[in-house]
Amino acid sequence: MRKILLASVAIIGFGAIVPAQAADLAARPYTKAPAYEPAPIYNWTGFYIGGHVGGAFGGDNNFYSPGFTYNGSNDGVFMGGVQAGYDTQFSANWVFGLEANYSFLDTGSWFANRGLGSVTGRLGYTWGPALLYVKGGYGWADSRFSNGFGGNGGRDGYTVGGGLEYLFTQNWSGKIEYQYYDFGNVHYDFFDGLNNHYVGSFRNDEHTIKVGLNYRFNWGAPLAPHAPGY
Repeated sequence: MRKILLASVAIIGFGAIVPAQAADLAARPYTKAPAYEPAPIYNWTGFYIGGHVGGAFGGDNNFYSPGFTYNGSNDGVFMGGVQAGYDTQFSANWVFGLEANYSFLDTGSWFANRGLGSVTGRLGYTWGPALLYVKGGYGWADSRFSNGFGGNGGRDGYTVGGGLEYLFTQNWSGKIEYQYYDFGNVHYDFFDGLNNHYVGSFRNDEHTIKVGLNYRFNWGAPLAPHAPGY
């Protein structure tokens, strides 16, 4: 009986000591959770429209080049135009799109290419706000006479190129782009005012470099992420 009493007293005493020692421990400091800042989303999916400016340079001996001169040189000319298209981001890093483009060329010659048009597909690799891409498809040269409203109706061909585009915001992007146009060989057979007879052919091709600005509608882009619990 005495052993049982001693054991009971020891248990009661231990129970009184433990809470007292716990009370002597320093309180755990309170730390405020860091504010949640969602990572920015760069989404390329959606329609866009825009404009561009740059320069066009004809290939060697291209009589239809706006900058062609009779001494054989092919000087560059100013170009400006518009574009519209649609992109879809089908994975985290890959984008596919379709684009229609038309560029007016600054030419004073009645027989030169007055404009360049294209309908192309493009495939790009994106990381963050940047998109590196290649493109290719149908090209058209407005080589019609009478200020573009008559003559031979233009020439069909192909175009290839590539560029770099950057999202400044989710709705605005800028790009720099190279594009090559090839409209095949043009054969000529004519007499000049001095009755000199000219027969031959040349390749009607153009090199272009341009910078552009696009407004993106982002229809179908995902919503921005929310903090956990919201």
